[in-house]
Amino acid sequence: MSNKIPHTYVIIFFIIMFAAVLTWVIPGGEYNRETAIVNGVERTVIEKGSFHEVESEPQTWQIFESFFQGFVNQSGIIIFIIMIGGAFWIVNSTKSIDIGILSFLQFTTRLEKNKILKKIGVNNIILTMIMLVFSVFGAVFGMSEETIAFIIILVPLAISMGYDSIVGVSISFVAAGLGFAGAVLNPFTIGIAQGIADLPLFSGFGYRLFCWFVLNVIGIIWILRYAAKIKKDPKKSPVYETDAYWRKRHEEDSKKEIEYHTPKIAWIVYAITSVCLILFAYFYPETEMKIGNSVSVFPAVPISAGLFVILGIFSLRKSIHFFILNILLFTIIYLIVGVMGYGWYIEEIASLFFAMGLASGIAYNYHANQITKEFLEGSKDILSAALIVGLAGGILVVLEDGRIIDTILHKVSSSMTGMGKLGTVSVMYVIQNIINVIIPSGSAKAALTMPVMAPFSDLVNLSRQATVMAFQFGDGFTNMITPTSGVLIGVLGVAKIPYDRWVRWAWPFILVFVIIGWLLLIPTVTMQLEGF
Repeated sequence: MSNKIPHTYVIIFFIIMFAAVLTWVIPGGEYNRETAIVNGVERTVIEKGSFHEVESEPQTWQIFESFFQGFVNQSGIIIFIIMIGGAFWIVNSTKSIDIGILSFLQFTTRLEKNKILKKIGVNNIILTMIMLVFSVFGAVFGMSEETIAFIIILVPLAISMGYDSIVGVSISFVAAGLGFAGAVLNPFTIGIAQGIADLPLFSGFGYRLFCWFVLNVIGIIWILRYAAKIKKDPKKSPVYETDAYWRKRHEEDSKKEIEYHTPKIAWIVYAITSVCLILFAYFYPETEMKIGNSVSVFPAVPISAGLFVILGIFSLRKSIHFFILNILLFTIIYLIVGVMGYGWYIEEIASLFFAMGLASGIAYNYHANQITKEFLEGSKDILSAALIVGLAGGILVVLEDGRIIDTILHKVSSSMTGMGKLGTVSVMYVIQNIINVIIPSGSAKAALTMPVMAPFSDLVNLSRQATVMAFQFGDGFTNMITPTSGVLIGVLGVAKIPYDRWVRWAWPFILVFVIIGWLLLIPTVTMQLEGF
Protein backbone atom coordinates (compact mmCIF):
# COMPACT_ATOMS: atom_id res chain seq x y z
CA MET A 1 0.00 0.00 0.00
CA SER A 2 2.90 2.36 0.76
CA ASN A 3 4.10 2.02 -2.84
CA LYS A 4 0.75 3.08 -4.24
CA ILE A 5 1.00 5.91 -6.78
CA PRO A 6 -0.40 9.16 -5.33
CA HIS A 7 -3.75 10.44 -6.53
CA THR A 8 -3.68 13.30 -9.04
CA TYR A 9 -5.07 15.62 -6.34
CA VAL A 10 -2.16 14.67 -4.07
CA ILE A 11 0.40 15.31 -6.84
CA ILE A 12 -1.03 18.77 -7.51
CA PHE A 13 -1.04 19.59 -3.79
CA PHE A 14 2.65 18.73 -3.51
CA ILE A 15 3.42 20.85 -6.57
CA ILE A 16 1.66 23.77 -4.87
CA MET A 17 3.74 23.12 -1.74
CA PHE A 18 6.92 23.15 -3.85
CA ALA A 19 5.84 26.42 -5.49
CA ALA A 20 5.37 27.87 -2.02
CA VAL A 21 8.90 26.78 -1.04
CA LEU A 22 10.27 28.58 -4.11
CA THR A 23 8.73 31.83 -2.90
CA TRP A 24 11.03 31.56 0.14
CA VAL A 25 14.14 30.86 -1.94
CA ILE A 26 13.74 33.12 -5.00
CA PRO A 27 13.84 36.88 -4.31
CA GLY A 28 10.85 38.99 -5.30
CA GLY A 29 10.95 41.07 -8.48
CA GLU A 30 8.67 42.80 -10.94
CA TYR A 31 8.57 44.40 -14.37
CA ASN A 32 6.50 47.51 -14.91
CA ARG A 33 3.48 46.89 -17.12
CA GLU A 34 2.03 49.11 -19.82
CA THR A 35 -0.89 48.94 -22.20
CA ALA A 36 -0.14 48.49 -25.90
CA ILE A 37 -2.26 47.94 -29.00
CA VAL A 38 -1.26 44.63 -30.61
CA ASN A 39 -2.97 43.83 -33.92
CA GLY A 40 -5.81 46.15 -33.00
CA VAL A 41 -6.32 44.58 -29.55
CA GLU A 42 -5.34 46.20 -26.26
CA ARG A 43 -2.76 44.07 -24.42
CA THR A 44 -0.84 44.45 -21.19
CA VAL A 45 2.90 44.04 -21.84
CA ILE A 46 6.02 44.65 -19.77
CA GLU A 47 8.28 47.68 -20.22
CA LYS A 48 11.75 46.91 -21.54
CA GLY A 49 14.46 47.30 -18.86
CA SER A 50 11.93 47.97 -16.11
CA PHE A 51 12.78 45.02 -13.87
CA HIS A 52 13.30 45.94 -10.24
CA GLU A 53 13.50 44.06 -7.01
CA VAL A 54 10.52 44.14 -4.68
CA GLU A 55 9.95 42.80 -1.22
CA SER A 56 9.34 39.08 -1.45
CA GLU A 57 6.11 37.60 -0.17
CA PRO A 58 6.83 34.03 0.95
CA GLN A 59 3.71 31.91 0.90
CA THR A 60 2.65 29.91 3.95
CA TRP A 61 -1.01 29.55 4.89
CA GLN A 62 -1.81 31.29 1.57
CA ILE A 63 -1.46 27.92 -0.16
CA PHE A 64 -4.91 27.06 1.17
CA GLU A 65 -6.27 30.35 -0.10
CA SER A 66 -4.71 29.57 -3.49
CA PHE A 67 -7.16 26.69 -3.93
CA PHE A 68 -10.08 29.10 -3.74
CA GLN A 69 -8.41 31.63 -6.03
CA GLY A 70 -7.47 28.84 -8.45
CA PHE A 71 -11.14 27.92 -8.75
CA VAL A 72 -12.01 31.58 -9.34
CA ASN A 73 -9.34 32.02 -12.01
CA GLN A 74 -10.25 28.79 -13.78
CA SER A 75 -14.01 29.18 -13.31
CA GLY A 76 -14.63 29.49 -17.05
CA ILE A 77 -13.06 26.13 -17.89
CA ILE A 78 -14.65 24.50 -14.80
CA ILE A 79 -18.16 25.57 -15.80
CA PHE A 80 -17.37 24.65 -19.41
CA ILE A 81 -16.47 21.09 -18.36
CA ILE A 82 -19.56 20.67 -16.16
CA MET A 83 -21.98 21.97 -18.81
CA ILE A 84 -20.47 19.80 -21.53
CA GLY A 85 -20.42 16.76 -19.25
CA GLY A 86 -24.10 17.21 -18.44
CA ALA A 87 -25.10 17.84 -22.05
CA PHE A 88 -23.24 14.81 -23.38
CA TRP A 89 -24.70 12.60 -20.67
CA ILE A 90 -28.16 13.43 -22.02
CA VAL A 91 -27.02 12.49 -25.52
CA ASN A 92 -25.27 9.34 -24.26
CA SER A 93 -28.38 8.20 -22.40
CA THR A 94 -30.25 8.05 -25.73
CA LYS A 95 -27.63 5.57 -27.03
CA SER A 96 -27.23 7.71 -30.14
CA ILE A 97 -23.44 7.94 -29.86
CA ASP A 98 -23.26 4.15 -29.36
CA ILE A 99 -25.24 3.65 -32.57
CA GLY A 100 -23.01 6.16 -34.32
CA ILE A 101 -19.88 4.30 -33.21
CA LEU A 102 -21.42 0.95 -34.21
CA SER A 103 -22.30 2.30 -37.66
CA PHE A 104 -18.81 3.74 -37.99
CA LEU A 105 -17.20 0.41 -37.09
CA GLN A 106 -19.43 -1.41 -39.59
CA PHE A 107 -18.35 1.10 -42.22
CA THR A 108 -14.66 0.49 -41.48
CA THR A 109 -15.25 -3.27 -41.67
CA ARG A 110 -16.65 -2.86 -45.17
CA LEU A 111 -13.65 -0.73 -46.15
CA GLU A 112 -11.30 -3.53 -45.08
CA LYS A 113 -12.62 -5.61 -47.95
CA ASN A 114 -10.61 -3.35 -50.23
CA LYS A 115 -7.19 -5.01 -50.56
CA ILE A 116 -5.25 -1.74 -50.83
CA LEU A 117 -6.97 -0.16 -47.81
CA LYS A 118 -6.58 -3.37 -45.83
CA LYS A 119 -2.85 -3.39 -46.52
CA ILE A 120 -2.43 0.21 -45.40
CA GLY A 121 -4.76 -0.33 -42.46
CA VAL A 122 -8.20 1.26 -42.37
CA ASN A 123 -7.79 2.20 -38.72
CA ASN A 124 -4.48 3.90 -39.49
CA ILE A 125 -6.19 6.00 -42.15
CA ILE A 126 -9.01 6.94 -39.77
CA LEU A 127 -6.68 7.88 -36.90
CA THR A 128 -4.50 9.90 -39.27
CA MET A 129 -7.44 11.81 -40.73
CA ILE A 130 -8.82 12.66 -37.29
CA MET A 131 -5.40 13.84 -36.10
CA LEU A 132 -4.89 16.02 -39.19
CA VAL A 133 -8.26 17.72 -38.68
CA PHE A 134 -7.46 18.60 -35.07
CA SER A 135 -3.92 19.63 -35.96
CA VAL A 136 -5.19 22.03 -38.61
CA PHE A 137 -7.60 23.51 -36.08
CA GLY A 138 -4.73 23.96 -33.62
CA ALA A 139 -2.51 25.57 -36.24
CA VAL A 140 -5.14 27.90 -37.69
CA PHE A 141 -7.24 29.14 -34.79
CA GLY A 142 -5.48 27.74 -31.74
CA MET A 143 -7.92 24.99 -30.78
CA SER A 144 -7.23 24.11 -27.17
CA GLU A 145 -10.11 24.25 -24.67
CA GLU A 146 -12.47 23.04 -27.38
CA THR A 147 -10.80 19.61 -27.41
CA ILE A 148 -12.33 18.82 -24.00
CA ALA A 149 -15.74 18.44 -25.67
CA PHE A 150 -14.40 15.92 -28.18
CA ILE A 151 -12.76 13.70 -25.57
CA ILE A 152 -16.21 12.44 -24.54
CA ILE A 153 -16.73 11.18 -28.09
CA LEU A 154 -13.27 10.04 -29.17
CA VAL A 155 -12.19 8.10 -26.05
CA PRO A 156 -15.20 5.72 -26.31
CA LEU A 157 -14.51 5.46 -30.05
CA ALA A 158 -10.87 4.51 -29.40
CA ILE A 159 -11.93 1.93 -26.80
CA SER A 160 -14.46 0.40 -29.20
CA MET A 161 -11.73 0.14 -31.88
CA GLY A 162 -9.53 -1.88 -29.50
CA TYR A 163 -7.26 0.96 -28.32
CA ASP A 164 -7.03 2.79 -25.00
CA SER A 165 -8.00 6.20 -23.65
CA ILE A 166 -4.52 7.56 -24.41
CA VAL A 167 -5.15 6.98 -28.11
CA GLY A 168 -8.48 8.78 -27.77
CA VAL A 169 -6.74 11.75 -26.13
CA SER A 170 -3.88 11.65 -28.65
CA ILE A 171 -6.00 11.87 -31.79
CA SER A 172 -7.70 15.00 -30.47
CA PHE A 173 -5.83 16.86 -27.72
CA VAL A 174 -2.29 15.83 -28.71
CA ALA A 175 -3.03 16.40 -32.40
CA ALA A 176 -4.33 19.89 -31.63
CA GLY A 177 -1.20 20.42 -29.51
CA LEU A 178 1.05 19.53 -32.44
CA GLY A 179 -0.86 22.00 -34.57
CA PHE A 180 -0.58 24.59 -31.81
CA ALA A 181 3.19 24.08 -31.60
CA GLY A 182 3.60 24.22 -35.37
CA ALA A 183 1.10 27.06 -35.68
CA VAL A 184 1.05 28.86 -39.00
CA LEU A 185 -1.90 31.24 -38.52
CA ASN A 186 -2.77 31.07 -34.81
CA PRO A 187 -3.80 34.62 -33.82
CA PHE A 188 -3.50 33.88 -30.08
CA THR A 189 0.19 32.96 -30.18
CA ILE A 190 1.88 33.85 -33.48
CA GLY A 191 -0.33 36.88 -34.02
CA ILE A 192 0.36 38.39 -30.58
CA ALA A 193 4.07 37.49 -30.54
CA GLN A 194 4.70 38.96 -34.01
CA GLY A 195 2.65 42.04 -33.17
CA ILE A 196 4.72 42.75 -30.05
CA ALA A 197 7.93 42.05 -31.99
CA ASP A 198 6.86 44.54 -34.71
CA LEU A 199 6.87 41.88 -37.42
CA PRO A 200 4.40 41.64 -40.32
CA LEU A 201 1.47 39.56 -39.18
CA PHE A 202 1.93 35.84 -40.00
CA SER A 203 5.18 36.48 -41.85
CA GLY A 204 7.55 33.52 -42.25
CA PHE A 205 4.56 31.40 -43.30
CA GLY A 206 6.57 29.09 -45.59
CA TYR A 207 8.99 27.80 -42.97
CA ARG A 208 6.24 27.52 -40.36
CA LEU A 209 4.23 25.37 -42.75
CA PHE A 210 7.28 23.14 -43.23
CA CYS A 211 7.69 22.84 -39.45
CA TRP A 212 4.00 21.97 -39.05
CA PHE A 213 4.39 19.21 -41.64
CA VAL A 214 7.50 17.74 -39.95
CA LEU A 215 5.91 17.78 -36.49
CA ASN A 216 2.75 16.10 -37.71
CA VAL A 217 4.49 13.39 -39.70
CA ILE A 218 6.57 12.38 -36.66
CA GLY A 219 3.64 12.77 -34.26
CA ILE A 220 1.22 10.71 -36.33
CA ILE A 221 3.77 7.92 -36.85
CA TRP A 222 4.45 7.86 -33.09
CA ILE A 223 0.73 7.60 -32.23
CA LEU A 224 0.03 4.99 -34.91
CA ARG A 225 2.87 2.79 -33.64
CA TYR A 226 1.61 3.10 -30.08
CA ALA A 227 -1.96 2.37 -31.16
CA ALA A 228 -0.84 -0.76 -33.03
CA LYS A 229 1.04 -1.98 -29.94
CA ILE A 230 -2.03 -1.52 -27.73
CA LYS A 231 -4.36 -3.19 -30.21
CA LYS A 232 -2.02 -6.20 -30.30
CA ASP A 233 -1.76 -6.40 -26.50
CA PRO A 234 -4.14 -4.06 -24.57
CA LYS A 235 -2.43 -4.90 -21.25
CA LYS A 236 0.67 -3.00 -22.37
CA SER A 237 -1.27 0.23 -21.93
CA PRO A 238 -0.22 2.27 -18.86
CA VAL A 239 -3.92 3.02 -18.34
CA TYR A 240 -5.20 -0.53 -18.78
CA GLU A 241 -6.57 -0.68 -15.22
CA THR A 242 -8.17 2.75 -15.26
CA ASP A 243 -9.67 2.10 -18.69
CA ALA A 244 -11.83 -0.55 -17.04
CA TYR A 245 -14.42 2.21 -16.65
CA TRP A 246 -14.59 2.74 -20.43
CA ARG A 247 -14.44 -0.96 -21.27
CA LYS A 248 -17.25 -1.74 -18.83
CA ARG A 249 -19.32 1.11 -20.22
CA HIS A 250 -18.72 -0.10 -23.78
CA GLU A 251 -19.60 -3.67 -22.83
CA GLU A 252 -22.82 -2.61 -21.09
CA ASP A 253 -23.86 -0.39 -23.97
CA SER A 254 -23.22 -3.11 -26.55
CA LYS A 255 -25.47 -5.56 -24.64
CA LYS A 256 -28.46 -3.24 -24.43
CA GLU A 257 -31.24 -3.66 -26.91
CA ILE A 258 -31.76 -0.54 -29.00
CA GLU A 259 -35.21 0.22 -30.34
CA TYR A 260 -35.10 2.17 -33.57
CA HIS A 261 -37.97 4.63 -33.57
CA THR A 262 -38.83 8.28 -34.11
CA PRO A 263 -41.25 9.91 -31.65
CA LYS A 264 -43.55 12.67 -32.91
CA ILE A 265 -41.93 15.22 -30.62
CA ALA A 266 -38.69 14.78 -32.59
CA TRP A 267 -40.38 16.22 -35.68
CA ILE A 268 -41.50 19.21 -33.62
CA VAL A 269 -37.95 19.74 -32.35
CA TYR A 270 -36.73 19.47 -35.92
CA ALA A 271 -39.26 22.07 -37.11
CA ILE A 272 -38.50 24.56 -34.31
CA THR A 273 -34.73 24.13 -34.70
CA SER A 274 -34.97 24.54 -38.47
CA VAL A 275 -36.98 27.77 -38.10
CA CYS A 276 -34.43 29.12 -35.60
CA LEU A 277 -31.50 28.27 -37.89
CA ILE A 278 -33.25 29.79 -40.92
CA LEU A 279 -33.86 33.01 -38.96
CA PHE A 280 -30.23 32.92 -37.87
CA ALA A 281 -29.23 32.55 -41.52
CA TYR A 282 -31.48 35.49 -42.46
CA PHE A 283 -29.80 37.83 -39.97
CA TYR A 284 -26.30 36.49 -40.75
CA PRO A 285 -26.36 35.86 -44.52
CA GLU A 286 -22.58 36.15 -44.77
CA THR A 287 -19.79 35.36 -42.35
CA GLU A 288 -16.26 36.72 -42.33
CA MET A 289 -14.29 33.53 -41.78
CA LYS A 290 -10.90 34.55 -40.42
CA ILE A 291 -7.99 32.28 -41.31
CA GLY A 292 -4.81 33.87 -40.04
CA ASN A 293 -4.42 37.33 -41.58
CA SER A 294 -6.90 36.66 -44.39
CA VAL A 295 -10.66 37.06 -44.26
CA SER A 296 -13.03 35.18 -46.57
CA VAL A 297 -16.67 36.23 -46.77
CA PHE A 298 -18.72 33.06 -46.96
CA PRO A 299 -22.45 32.22 -46.49
CA ALA A 300 -21.52 29.73 -43.77
CA VAL A 301 -24.68 30.09 -41.68
CA PRO A 302 -27.21 29.75 -44.56
CA ILE A 303 -25.37 26.73 -45.97
CA SER A 304 -25.21 25.08 -42.54
CA ALA A 305 -28.91 25.76 -41.97
CA GLY A 306 -29.84 24.34 -45.37
CA LEU A 307 -27.85 21.18 -44.81
CA PHE A 308 -29.43 20.69 -41.36
CA VAL A 309 -32.92 20.99 -42.83
CA ILE A 310 -32.17 18.44 -45.57
CA LEU A 311 -30.20 15.93 -43.48
CA GLY A 312 -32.66 16.27 -40.60
CA ILE A 313 -35.48 14.80 -42.69
CA PHE A 314 -33.39 11.79 -43.78
CA SER A 315 -32.14 11.13 -40.23
CA LEU A 316 -35.64 11.33 -38.72
CA ARG A 317 -36.98 8.89 -41.30
CA LYS A 318 -34.29 6.45 -40.21
CA SER A 319 -34.40 6.79 -36.41
CA ILE A 320 -34.36 9.35 -33.60
CA HIS A 321 -30.80 8.25 -32.83
CA PHE A 322 -29.55 9.44 -36.21
CA PHE A 323 -31.41 12.72 -35.79
CA ILE A 324 -29.59 13.28 -32.48
CA LEU A 325 -26.31 12.47 -34.24
CA ASN A 326 -27.33 15.05 -36.84
CA ILE A 327 -27.81 17.60 -34.04
CA LEU A 328 -24.35 16.68 -32.70
CA LEU A 329 -22.79 17.03 -36.15
CA PHE A 330 -24.21 20.50 -36.70
CA THR A 331 -23.29 21.52 -33.17
CA ILE A 332 -19.68 20.89 -34.19
CA ILE A 333 -20.18 22.71 -37.51
CA TYR A 334 -21.63 25.77 -35.78
CA LEU A 335 -18.81 25.60 -33.24
CA ILE A 336 -16.27 25.93 -36.08
CA VAL A 337 -18.26 28.74 -37.73
CA GLY A 338 -18.64 30.51 -34.39
CA VAL A 339 -14.96 30.28 -33.49
CA MET A 340 -13.59 31.26 -36.89
CA GLY A 341 -16.28 33.72 -37.86
CA TYR A 342 -17.53 35.31 -34.67
CA GLY A 343 -14.72 34.88 -32.15
CA TRP A 344 -16.59 32.46 -29.90
CA TYR A 345 -14.86 31.20 -26.78
CA ILE A 346 -15.78 28.75 -24.03
CA GLU A 347 -18.87 30.70 -22.90
CA GLU A 348 -20.54 30.50 -26.30
CA ILE A 349 -19.31 26.95 -26.93
CA ALA A 350 -20.63 25.69 -23.58
CA SER A 351 -23.99 27.33 -24.32
CA LEU A 352 -24.07 25.68 -27.75
CA PHE A 353 -23.48 22.20 -26.31
CA PHE A 354 -26.01 22.85 -23.54
CA ALA A 355 -28.62 23.66 -26.20
CA MET A 356 -27.59 20.47 -28.02
CA GLY A 357 -28.24 18.43 -24.87
CA LEU A 358 -31.67 19.98 -24.29
CA ALA A 359 -32.73 19.54 -27.92
CA SER A 360 -31.57 15.91 -27.90
CA GLY A 361 -33.40 15.14 -24.67
CA ILE A 362 -36.66 16.74 -25.82
CA ALA A 363 -36.44 15.04 -29.23
CA TYR A 364 -36.00 11.67 -27.49
CA ASN A 365 -39.27 12.36 -25.65
CA TYR A 366 -37.66 12.88 -22.24
CA HIS A 367 -39.77 14.90 -19.85
CA ALA A 368 -38.24 17.86 -18.00
CA ASN A 369 -37.39 15.88 -14.86
CA GLN A 370 -35.66 13.16 -16.90
CA ILE A 371 -33.54 15.73 -18.75
CA THR A 372 -32.60 17.33 -15.43
CA LYS A 373 -31.74 13.95 -13.92
CA GLU A 374 -29.48 13.01 -16.85
CA PHE A 375 -27.77 16.41 -16.84
CA LEU A 376 -27.03 16.13 -13.10
CA GLU A 377 -25.72 12.59 -13.57
CA GLY A 378 -23.33 13.83 -16.26
CA SER A 379 -22.23 16.78 -14.18
CA LYS A 380 -21.57 14.46 -11.23
CA ASP A 381 -19.61 12.02 -13.38
CA ILE A 382 -17.33 14.75 -14.72
CA LEU A 383 -17.08 16.82 -11.52
CA SER A 384 -13.71 15.34 -10.54
CA ALA A 385 -12.23 16.65 -13.80
CA ALA A 386 -13.57 20.13 -13.07
CA LEU A 387 -12.20 20.05 -9.51
CA ILE A 388 -8.71 19.12 -10.72
CA VAL A 389 -8.66 22.14 -13.04
CA GLY A 390 -9.40 24.45 -10.11
CA LEU A 391 -6.77 22.83 -7.90
CA ALA A 392 -4.12 23.08 -10.62
CA GLY A 393 -4.92 26.77 -10.97
CA GLY A 394 -3.63 27.22 -7.43
CA ILE A 395 -0.05 26.57 -8.59
CA LEU A 396 0.06 29.76 -10.65
CA VAL A 397 -1.67 31.71 -7.87
CA VAL A 398 1.10 30.84 -5.39
CA LEU A 399 3.86 31.84 -7.82
CA GLU A 400 2.14 35.11 -8.72
CA ASP A 401 1.34 36.04 -5.14
CA GLY A 402 4.91 35.16 -4.17
CA ARG A 403 6.06 37.71 -6.81
CA ILE A 404 8.72 35.44 -8.29
CA ILE A 405 7.58 34.87 -11.89
CA ASP A 406 9.19 38.07 -13.17
CA THR A 407 12.37 37.28 -11.23
CA ILE A 408 12.63 33.90 -12.94
CA LEU A 409 12.16 35.51 -16.36
CA HIS A 410 14.72 38.23 -15.66
CA LYS A 411 17.39 35.85 -14.35
CA VAL A 412 17.16 33.40 -17.21
CA SER A 413 17.01 36.12 -19.88
CA SER A 414 20.12 37.75 -18.41
CA SER A 415 22.00 34.48 -18.88
CA MET A 416 21.94 34.83 -22.68
CA THR A 417 24.58 37.58 -22.93
CA GLY A 418 27.55 36.71 -25.17
CA MET A 419 26.27 33.34 -26.41
CA GLY A 420 26.05 34.06 -30.16
CA LYS A 421 23.05 33.54 -32.42
CA LEU A 422 22.56 29.79 -32.03
CA GLY A 423 23.32 29.88 -28.32
CA THR A 424 20.93 32.78 -27.79
CA VAL A 425 18.01 31.24 -29.68
CA SER A 426 18.65 27.94 -27.87
CA VAL A 427 18.56 29.62 -24.45
CA MET A 428 15.42 31.51 -25.49
CA TYR A 429 13.85 28.19 -26.37
CA VAL A 430 14.78 26.72 -22.99
CA ILE A 431 13.42 29.81 -21.22
CA GLN A 432 10.11 29.59 -23.08
CA ASN A 433 9.78 25.92 -22.14
CA ILE A 434 10.46 26.72 -18.49
CA ILE A 435 8.08 29.68 -18.43
CA ASN A 436 5.44 27.55 -20.14
CA VAL A 437 5.42 25.18 -17.19
CA ILE A 438 4.50 28.14 -15.00
CA ILE A 439 2.28 30.08 -17.43
CA PRO A 440 0.67 27.73 -19.98
CA SER A 441 -1.37 30.52 -21.63
CA GLY A 442 0.29 31.33 -24.97
CA SER A 443 -1.13 34.85 -25.23
CA ALA A 444 -0.16 35.72 -21.65
CA LYS A 445 3.35 34.36 -22.15
CA ALA A 446 3.78 36.28 -25.40
CA ALA A 447 2.82 39.51 -23.62
CA LEU A 448 5.26 38.69 -20.81
CA THR A 449 8.32 37.47 -22.72
CA MET A 450 8.34 39.06 -26.17
CA PRO A 451 8.93 42.66 -24.96
CA VAL A 452 12.14 41.33 -23.35
CA MET A 453 13.22 38.80 -26.00
CA ALA A 454 12.57 40.82 -29.19
CA PRO A 455 14.79 43.83 -28.36
CA PHE A 456 17.48 41.56 -26.93
CA SER A 457 17.65 39.60 -30.21
CA ASP A 458 18.60 42.86 -31.99
CA LEU A 459 21.69 43.18 -29.79
CA VAL A 460 23.11 39.87 -31.06
CA ASN A 461 21.90 40.38 -34.64
CA LEU A 462 19.36 37.57 -34.26
CA SER A 463 16.23 37.65 -36.41
CA ARG A 464 13.15 38.62 -34.42
CA GLN A 465 11.33 35.96 -36.43
CA ALA A 466 13.67 33.34 -34.94
CA THR A 467 12.81 34.72 -31.49
CA VAL A 468 9.12 34.28 -32.25
CA MET A 469 9.80 30.70 -33.41
CA ALA A 470 11.59 29.97 -30.11
CA PHE A 471 8.49 31.27 -28.33
CA GLN A 472 6.19 29.23 -30.57
CA PHE A 473 7.92 25.90 -29.98
CA GLY A 474 8.55 26.63 -26.31
CA ASP A 475 4.87 27.38 -25.91
CA GLY A 476 3.61 24.30 -27.72
CA PHE A 477 5.10 21.01 -26.59
CA THR A 478 5.15 21.32 -22.80
CA ASN A 479 1.47 22.33 -22.84
CA MET A 480 0.84 18.61 -23.21
CA ILE A 481 2.45 17.73 -19.89
CA THR A 482 2.51 20.74 -17.53
CA PRO A 483 0.20 20.37 -14.51
CA THR A 484 -0.60 24.10 -14.56
CA SER A 485 -2.50 23.71 -17.85
CA GLY A 486 -6.20 23.76 -17.07
CA VAL A 487 -6.92 22.29 -20.50
CA LEU A 488 -4.60 19.30 -20.01
CA ILE A 489 -5.93 18.60 -16.53
CA GLY A 490 -9.48 18.94 -17.82
CA VAL A 491 -8.82 16.57 -20.73
CA LEU A 492 -7.25 13.96 -18.46
CA GLY A 493 -10.09 14.30 -15.97
CA VAL A 494 -12.73 13.73 -18.64
CA ALA A 495 -10.75 10.77 -20.07
CA LYS A 496 -10.29 9.30 -16.56
CA ILE A 497 -6.50 9.21 -17.01
CA PRO A 498 -4.48 9.81 -13.82
CA TYR A 499 -1.88 12.54 -14.28
CA ASP A 500 1.03 10.28 -13.25
CA ARG A 501 0.03 7.66 -15.83
CA TRP A 502 -0.14 10.35 -18.50
CA VAL A 503 3.33 11.64 -17.58
CA ARG A 504 4.72 8.11 -17.75
CA TRP A 505 3.45 7.81 -21.33
CA ALA A 506 3.98 11.40 -22.48
CA TRP A 507 7.47 12.34 -21.26
CA PRO A 508 9.43 10.44 -23.98
CA PHE A 509 7.04 11.85 -26.60
CA ILE A 510 7.46 15.41 -25.29
CA LEU A 511 11.25 15.03 -24.96
CA VAL A 512 11.56 13.93 -28.60
CA PHE A 513 9.52 16.91 -29.76
CA VAL A 514 11.45 19.37 -27.62
CA ILE A 515 14.62 18.13 -29.35
CA ILE A 516 12.95 18.31 -32.78
CA GLY A 517 11.85 21.86 -31.99
CA TRP A 518 15.43 22.82 -31.24
CA LEU A 519 16.64 21.24 -34.48
CA LEU A 520 14.01 23.18 -36.41
CA LEU A 521 15.30 26.39 -34.81
CA ILE A 522 18.82 25.89 -36.21
CA PRO A 523 17.91 26.86 -39.82
CA THR A 524 16.42 30.13 -38.52
CA VAL A 525 19.95 31.29 -37.65
CA THR A 526 22.03 29.39 -40.22
CA MET A 527 19.97 29.79 -43.41
CA GLN A 528 18.35 32.62 -45.34
CA LEU A 529 14.65 31.91 -44.93
CA GLU A 530 11.83 33.98 -46.32
CA GLY A 531 10.50 36.34 -43.66
CA PHE A 532 13.43 35.78 -41.29
